[in-house]
Amino acid sequence: MLSRRDILITAAGASAAAVVRHWGSVFASAAQAVTPVNFQVPAGACDCHVHVFGDPQRFPFSPARMYTPPPASVEEMRELHRALHTDRVVVVNPSVYGTDNSCTLDAVTRLGASARGIAVIDDQTPEAALDEMDRVGVRGVRINLETGGEADPAVARRRFHAGVERIRGRKNWHMQVYARVSVIEGIADLLEAAPMPVVFDHFGGAKAALGVAQPGFGTLLQLVRSGKAYVKISGAYRSSTLAPDYPDVVPLAKALLAENPHRILWGTDWPHPSQVAGRKIEISPLLPIDDGRLFNQLAVWAPDAALRKAILVDNPAQLYGF
Repeated sequence: MLSRRDILITAAGASAAAVVRHWGSVFASAAQAVTPVNFQVPAGACDCHVHVFGDPQRFPFSPARMYTPPPASVEEMRELHRALHTDRVVVVNPSVYGTDNSCTLDAVTRLGASARGIAVIDDQTPEAALDEMDRVGVRGVRINLETGGEADPAVARRRFHAGVERIRGRKNWHMQVYARVSVIEGIADLLEAAPMPVVFDHFGGAKAALGVAQPGFGTLLQLVRSGKAYVKISGAYRSSTLAPDYPDVVPLAKALLAENPHRILWGTDWPHPSQVAGRKIEISPLLPIDDGRLFNQLAVWAPDAALRKAILVDNPAQLYGF
């Protein structure tokens, strides 16, 4: 069996394909649900946040990526969703592909009407490409600040404004933002003024240990209360270190739901990339998350079945157009 060290790059100019020449055989499959779901999942339930990492010979990684993930295929994702009893999915283009959305578009195309996509673009992305994305099922663009550790609201402001201008007038598209709550607070006026909905990833970047009184969380609540923003109660392990049930996330989830249950989404963040900065030369293993156990926490955060239906079915249907 090859060791991880056996597949390190041996020259600075080596390609991403060389990094992962033995990609699929060296590393274990992406994590699957181990714990059975312990509540009735409503028909039409949607996992609003997954990534797919395809064959790097076909879908090469960006040279500017922050990490290099092992494989996570559409087939593995389908297996996960069979275990979770979810019917719909939103595939988010991960940072390792930069503005190349080919892998995500391929996944959405293969999944058909049950899938939607979120793209990453820049000022070089042609309008014709956006038209094709819309046809395939893309319903928004993502601004990812957190993976690279970007905490400057001025940078966030420039990138958000540029994204808004690129998709202004595109019916049923929205802006998706992965940033910490301090950044969200720093650009709140721009978020409020955006001519389309805004979606925040992973509890809006809030840290569970700091509780609901942490700086910036009140601004996040206000954006949800006003109906301007959606928040994904996803990736609890990115907010909390108290595995496996992340009990300190409960106050954050309940506070968001209390403000406006019609603006809350749920997602697995499968296949749980570790996103260790500076590890792009060495493959970063995926986090071993039990998605069944984590999904069961939704029944703790939202004990009422009607509320869970809003989170899992109604809200995604409205936002993504299922």
